[in-house]
Amino acid sequence: MKFDIIIFGASGYTGQFVVEYLARALAQDGAKLTWAISGRSESKLKTVLEAASKTTGLDLHSIPVVVCDVKEASSLAQMAAQARLVLNCVGPYRFYGEQVVKACVEAATHHLDISGEPQFMEKMQLHYHEPAQAQGVYVISSCGFDSIPSDLGQMFLTSKMEGDVNDIETYLSVTTPPNVSGPVINFGTWQSAIYGLAMAHELKPLRQSLYPERLPALQPKLKARPALHFNDVVQGWCLPFLGSDRSVMIRTQRARFHRDKKRPAQVGCYVRMSSLFYAVCAIFVGAIFSVLAKSSWGRYLLETYPRFWSAGAVSKEGPSQAMTEETNFEMKLVGRGWRESQSDPTANPSGTPTRQVTVTVKGKNVGYGSTCQCLVQSALVLLSEADRMPGQGGVYPPGYAFARTSLVDRLTQNHVTFEAEVEDF
Repeated sequence: MKFDIIIFGASGYTGQFVVEYLARALAQDGAKLTWAISGRSESKLKTVLEAASKTTGLDLHSIPVVVCDVKEASSLAQMAAQARLVLNCVGPYRFYGEQVVKACVEAATHHLDISGEPQFMEKMQLHYHEPAQAQGVYVISSCGFDSIPSDLGQMFLTSKMEGDVNDIETYLSVTTPPNVSGPVINFGTWQSAIYGLAMAHELKPLRQSLYPERLPALQPKLKARPALHFNDVVQGWCLPFLGSDRSVMIRTQRARFHRDKKRPAQVGCYVRMSSLFYAVCAIFVGAIFSVLAKSSWGRYLLETYPRFWSAGAVSKEGPSQAMTEETNFEMKLVGRGWRESQSDPTANPSGTPTRQVTVTVKGKNVGYGSTCQCLVQSALVLLSEADRMPGQGGVYPPGYAFARTSLVDRLTQNHVTFEAEVEDF
């Protein structure tokens, strides 16, 4: 039997929540899609279905279970061949992602994941874009909190600008419950950050191979803000955001330039801290993290004692349910540009920008609620609106892949909201 969707890694920390969100979404839509869950342990997978049945109030005991080991190529091939679409929740993707992508492309199966690892995503685009096109399937990473709000948000902003966008700056604010203590980040995310920083040197040659052509010199030039600055947009102290958002957004801008012959926008990403004190603490912890991540013994310390080196933000057990349910986000994207587009994407318009568009994206339960909702809605859109996606397949960032689909509307209806304000100068 071939299923419409298989959730791979369903017994993992994030995968078990994806099971719940997919079950609810299908029940809400009345969609007659077939699905299954997959992982190494049949007993653990059945336990997930039992728990999800209680949480959702839906009887999920009859959902099929597909046993698959990410370390066995033949097992992955058999799993991928049974699905139209695999939702891959097995990370860190640096270690376990490529073999799943390879199996999916060879089986002509779509692949979505929630990776926030630039090296993995850009490597997949370099090596699997043409094979995926030949098979007519889509491989789309970063379909969770990393980086649907920023990347789909910039495409929503672009549609409201109506003309060329000169620059986009994003400002992320995350709020945690004041009366709940404990970790806020799961261990898998911590591991991805460790190895992403440790292997950052891989990115330059990778990008030179992926993008041999430079983007045009754009004017007015977007100037980087000071590392620590007070920002009037979000009324708070901000630092550069070191997550994957900017790299994903730049890939979308490159796709618009190289494929669609559209003028690319310059991008800057920042995170708002709750106070100047916490901003200084973040700089201090980040500096120690950076030093440790660059050596094998340092990585051992970071992985063995995550709670200590993260100042309590990370543990191997992960955040409590009370913490995750009340950890929410708001992202503001501020874009400046013009009401008209130029025919030459390399030319700079005369004069300063005449329009500003501010997009606000909000969501609840950053790590699991919003991430799972983004992944599940992306899956349902891919299966129902492939004719509105670029080309006939390939490896794309989510903003570019879903720009012309109903994903923004579907997410807004499901508590990850997108709103825009337009101001003409």
